[in-house]
Amino acid sequence: MAKKGNRVQVILECTEHKNSGVPGTSRYITTKNRRNTTERLELRKYNRVLRKYTLHREIK
Repeated sequence: MAKKGNRVQVILECTEHKNSGVPGTSRYITTKNRRNTTERLELRKYNRVLRKYTLHREIK
């Protein structure tokens, strides 16, 4: 029987894009280790629409 892995896929969404009023969203898909990182992920990623690095937070 296969063991359930600790790594899960998470979606990161831009926090500044929602407040800017520009249509669309900036989202990234990545993986995280559920056992080592129990809280939500926050990474600075590039937003192509705003053309700058912004804070992206994990969404459910």
